[in-house]
Amino acid sequence: MIKDLTIKASSRDGLGKGYARRLRAQGLIPASVYGGGQDAVPVAVNAREIAGILRSDTGRNTIFKLAVDSGAEPSTVIIKDLQVDPVKGRLLHADLLRLNMDAVTRVNVSIEFAGEPVGVKLEGGILDIQAREVEIECLPGDIPEHIQVDVSHLHIGDHVSASDLIYDREKVKLFIDEQQTIAGVLAPRLVEEAAPTVTEAEAATTAEPEVIKKGKTEEE
Repeated sequence: MIKDLTIKASSRDGLGKGYARRLRAQGLIPASVYGGGQDAVPVAVNAREIAGILRSDTGRNTIFKLAVDSGAEPSTVIIKDLQVDPVKGRLLHADLLRLNMDAVTRVNVSIEFAGEPVGVKLEGGILDIQAREVEIECLPGDIPEHIQVDVSHLHIGDHVSASDLIYDREKVKLFIDEQQTIAGVLAPRLVEEAAPTVTEAEAATTAEPEVIKKGKTEEE
């Protein structure tokens, strides 16, 4: 989805982990801008601004302008890929793809699950989600925020497949088998622990031993 948003970027010529650390200390991250029939350009962008885009409703599919300090005309871009610190969760690097608004492009769009399944609400089942996003192809201006599927009618044992996804079929093409399961409702797994039984032999070994008293005999 297109947003009236322009992110400023600065050209960079440094490489390596040390240079990247110095950028991050300034609140910046290294990024690469490519595509659109032009050469790839290494830049530095504000980490908070990129994080703000990711937290928005459109997330990674937000289309925005990127203005590089070289003075070139701002490019229309989308976040194509990210590198994130697996421990601290910090952004490390971003790949930004230039878009031609008149040419189709491929992106991954998240799936939104609408409603609470009957099998979960009334039957105690569990919603098992097998796909959370789907690859699509369309014009940049037609990229949806998400693709929805209704799961409210599902009972235990029911499922929805890719053919149940709700989207504009005239503008958007999905790259997924229509028979692929997207989500289903499973019965809860009940683990019954059998109560231990005590056998006669075990009872004999665990029972309190009988005390045998021997009386004294007097010799006459």
